[in-house]
Amino acid sequence: MTSISLPLRPVGSSRRYDTVSLVIVGALLVLLAAGLAAPLLAPYDPNATDILAANSAPSSAHWLGADDLGRDVLSRILYGTRLSLLGPALIIAASTLAGVSIGIACAWLGGWFDTVVSRVMDFLFAFPGVLLAVLTVAALDTGFVAPVIALAVGYTPYLARVVRTMAMRERRLAYVEALHSSGLGGWAISWRHLLPAVLPVLRVQGAIAFGSALVDLAAVSYIGLGVQPPDAEWGLMVSQGQSALLNGSPWQSLSAGLLIVLVVVAVNTLGERATSASEKLRER
Repeated sequence: MTSISLPLRPVGSSRRYDTVSLVIVGALLVLLAAGLAAPLLAPYDPNATDILAANSAPSSAHWLGADDLGRDVLSRILYGTRLSLLGPALIIAASTLAGVSIGIACAWLGGWFDTVVSRVMDFLFAFPGVLLAVLTVAALDTGFVAPVIALAVGYTPYLARVVRTMAMRERRLAYVEALHSSGLGGWAISWRHLLPAVLPVLRVQGAIAFGSALVDLAAVSYIGLGVQPPDAEWGLMVSQGQSALLNGSPWQSLSAGLLIVLVVVAVNTLGERATSASEKLRER
């Protein structure tokens, strides 16, 4: 029996992580750990009110000040980290799973399936994620779950497009045709070869999309359709501190808003540096 040598593409490559990326990842992990350990780290109950301390400036008693009900801002920031980071993580996880499945299926099957699904994705892509979340909340109810589901649906077309483009490019390569001709099934080829080929780009896009999802979810909470009081969440805290901000006590809005900005900048920087690293590897 004559053996057939297939031109398999190597999966995986050596990576070097620069110092800036390591520092950013470390800072994000510390922030996540602080949120998970909020019951141990928070100096006060996040919902405990103290009218005498209302809108007080940062001090030894309240390191980040207090809100208009006298609740400790630092404690609410720590507890709010959970929902503020969990929401975008769930959005990206769900939309990535759906986007990868749809994108690879379209790339492999092609034909009418690709045409129909692509048109549906184009239709969903036309709706801004926040608008879709608002409509979903209006149809269901305010809270944490409905906006997360709506934004996950809204982010799926974006990630599906990226995966479809990359998978189609890979699908046309000679080694894929050789594998298919040798009797390897479409599912196995997609799982073993197409998926690993799109993962590097998917990681970059997922990091950037995480920042956008964080902002969108905070915006939904800001307008009162997301997480509801007395729960703590960064977007909600920016909204609740708006009146105090206008009265010269910006501690709550400033702290929550600054964290949103810093996390978004951090994940976007990671995505950009990962893109640059991938381009350098390709040049080699």
